[in-house]
Amino acid sequence: MATACLAAAFPRAVERYEDAGLRRAVVDATAPRTSLQVSAPQPGTYIPQSERESAVSPASMRKAYERVLNVVERPLAVDPAQSMYGVRNVNNLEAAETWLPMPSGLPAQMSLAAQSGLAEHSRMSTGRLPRAGDTVTAATREVEAAVTTETAKRLNIKVGSVIHVPGMQRDPLAVRITGIVAPRDPESAYWTTQPLLRTPSLIRPPTQGGEPETYWLGALLLPPDAAPVLLGTPGEPARYWLLTPDPAALTAHDLSRLGSAVASLESGPGLVKVRGSTDADTGVSTDLDEVLASYAQLRSGVRPLVSVAAFGTGAVAVVVLLMAGRLTADRRRTELALLRARGASLRGLTRRLVTETAVVALPAGALGLAGALLLVPYGRAPYAVGAALAVTLLACAALPLRALAAHRVVGVHGAREDLASVRPSRRRTIAELTLLVLASAAVLALRSRGTSGTSDEALGSGASGDLDSSGDQLVAMAPVLIGVIAALVLVRLYPLPLRWLARPAGRMRGAIGHLSLARAGRTSVSTVLPLLALLTALTTAAFGGSVLAGVADARDRAAVLNLGADARVEAEGALPATLPERVRSAPGVREVTPLSIAYEAKPGAGVESVPLAGVDPEGYARLADQTGLGAFPAGELKASPAAPANGASKPGADGSAKAPLPALASSAVADRYGTHPFSLRLSDGSDVTVRITLVRDLTPALPGTDFLIVDRAGLGTVAARPTTLLVTGDQVSGGALRKAVAAGTGADADPTARADVRLRSEERARYVDSPLQSGAERVYAAAVAAGSGYAVLALLLALVRAAPERAALLARLRTMGLTRSQGRRLLVLEALPQALLAAAGGILTGWAAVRLLAPGIDLTSIALATPGGAPPTGTAALHTDPASLFLPALTVLLLATGIAAGQAWWTGRRGSVRELRAGDSR
Repeated sequence: MATACLAAAFPRAVERYEDAGLRRAVVDATAPRTSLQVSAPQPGTYIPQSERESAVSPASMRKAYERVLNVVERPLAVDPAQSMYGVRNVNNLEAAETWLPMPSGLPAQMSLAAQSGLAEHSRMSTGRLPRAGDTVTAATREVEAAVTTETAKRLNIKVGSVIHVPGMQRDPLAVRITGIVAPRDPESAYWTTQPLLRTPSLIRPPTQGGEPETYWLGALLLPPDAAPVLLGTPGEPARYWLLTPDPAALTAHDLSRLGSAVASLESGPGLVKVRGSTDADTGVSTDLDEVLASYAQLRSGVRPLVSVAAFGTGAVAVVVLLMAGRLTADRRRTELALLRARGASLRGLTRRLVTETAVVALPAGALGLAGALLLVPYGRAPYAVGAALAVTLLACAALPLRALAAHRVVGVHGAREDLASVRPSRRRTIAELTLLVLASAAVLALRSRGTSGTSDEALGSGASGDLDSSGDQLVAMAPVLIGVIAALVLVRLYPLPLRWLARPAGRMRGAIGHLSLARAGRTSVSTVLPLLALLTALTTAAFGGSVLAGVADARDRAAVLNLGADARVEAEGALPATLPERVRSAPGVREVTPLSIAYEAKPGAGVESVPLAGVDPEGYARLADQTGLGAFPAGELKASPAAPANGASKPGADGSAKAPLPALASSAVADRYGTHPFSLRLSDGSDVTVRITLVRDLTPALPGTDFLIVDRAGLGTVAARPTTLLVTGDQVSGGALRKAVAAGTGADADPTARADVRLRSEERARYVDSPLQSGAERVYAAAVAAGSGYAVLALLLALVRAAPERAALLARLRTMGLTRSQGRRLLVLEALPQALLAAAGGILTGWAAVRLLAPGIDLTSIALATPGGAPPTGTAALHTDPASLFLPALTVLLLATGIAAGQAWWTGRRGSVRELRAGDSR
């Protein structure tokens, strides 16, 4: 039931977070990028004026809008509530009113828009909505309009104001303001697709030197019936239909079809149909295809990693189901052999076992499926039903198939199948060699081309980079195949140490050691499946734990690279001198390192700038050592005592500076300027001469590849004032730190004095930008936990199967004088070889899998994706995680020995009559 539930829940969980990630990507991209902007020029001047006016009327625009909606192909769905159409002027019109604000003396300009849906997407603040009144034509002298509250506030517009805009071959058009409206949802697509309708802009036109000039640009909202009046203005009116996609209707499994639908509208058959429904010169533009391609690229980096976990856990589940079937067949061997001896046919025996198993498996599978549907109430049901059905069929077939193979020939007693005595068959050897070849091919493929192996062309065409081909599935199974090969090798090697230890144990006093080794050597060959399940699960857990640890470490590292410490306080100007002490007293703060950063330091007479940071060498050296970002000896950065303490060095007779400041530089800066002294001009006008003495690739003060670090004591009084504080501490409180900074800078009274406070924890959370990442991490963690659970289950099944035989052995040995303590030692020592083999093999196999596959695993997509598709800080590589290697293995070891000791204790408390009457249980 649990396996069916997990199998059915997995595809639904993946589909849920992939769909959520796609919808978040579309929403975060904002409506101006994702909306389908269909635009057509004004009707041609060669047609009669009445037809031109009719073409921009609300009825004609509505009909064209409905026809365009019918052209949009599924699965691309349009949100009618956030879509709109209308007419606007392309060229802005100068307003003649002098009462409008003119910051530089330039008159304000207006954009006239007759857009549908104004009443539905706004509420009246003052006045009433504009009306067209009688029939409006291109020659109409006055129309009504509304403005938003922001436009009215910034342009001093009131109800009743009249704004005149130029006319074309006619008198100026008078626009009377009848109402001021407030957007119901300012962030909706209706207002954000064309932000000018909501908020005016201060425009700065290009100038040829001189003082920059600015003018205001606002929007006047006309009623749709007044659209024909725009034909009488020189603003080049244009028709438009803005179609906003419905994020709730987008699904990740339709990603390629979504890309095809968008491409068809932009430059394919869809565009031809749109032009047939609107105008021959209509164009369609959108950035939705770029948003979809960006999401596809992110998913192509995340999905293969999840597939690796899915294949690992699925393989362990299959092995455990087969193991359960084999153990049941071994337990019922005498019964089934007796049935065969009494004339039962193989077909009849198989039918009986299938029926017996189905009575239990089918209800359990149905309950598991129902649990999955309730646990993950999202996603397509057919995939969940198929997964649960496959698990149920496997559970029904495991026992009959094993019985069919074991009882092909009628016989009551068979030969011993001790692990130490039975030699592997040729078929088994060939099968193991085949698995070895497959594992080698998977490892080589993964190391050479990575997890996805998706080409750039595929990504550019909207492909999702899924693991659809058999080659990619083989690559995803690489960790599993490594675990399988390791298990088969260990099973072959298992008898060797037992033989080596048997002779020394036989010469020791007492029979416990020799008897335990003999018992361990007589273990049935059915131990192969438990060991296979254990090693596969331990390998999957170690690999998956290393992936999760690598993701966490990469985010921590990226946050440190960006901030340089646990928190960063930065301002555009100098910070108050008392602020470091105030911050140091905040809860959780251990040390504060002041920095004086000049981002525009110019070397020599060049125009290039190099970021320069002045630091206190002692404290900064400790910070660099703690963060691992370019540690250095503090003494090599201290300014020479001969250097003046109040500012720049005094020039000598040859124009060079005396006693240049030692500087720590990046490799790129050191390559450009070498080790010779050179001067830097700072933003305050002072000069300082530096000489590069230390080269590091990274430093806490400044991210990036260009930086210079010097001693603050060698800078001038103005340049040495701190502008940044790097804060370290065990648990820095963001609220307390921001409160201390606000109080220290006076930001509570003067908001312009506010300093930017960023915490490492907040910076780290910024890298989990998409539900695709967080969902993939949760599914990966669940897969690792499920694999570990199956390992424990495999161990319990093997121990429970051997429990009656062990109880009978202890009962017989107690009649010969075996004490309770000796019984506990016997069972523990008997279970110890296999447990040690599984634990040691799991550790070595997990370490080998990570080391072998690390070159082909790139965790950057899942760990460091950033908002807007910005390049991440650094990369995320796979490395071994000691906890993931040792904890599952030690758990298996302790559980095996603990159960053996517990069984010996429980058996000792009970009587031996039942076990002695049971006879010799084989």
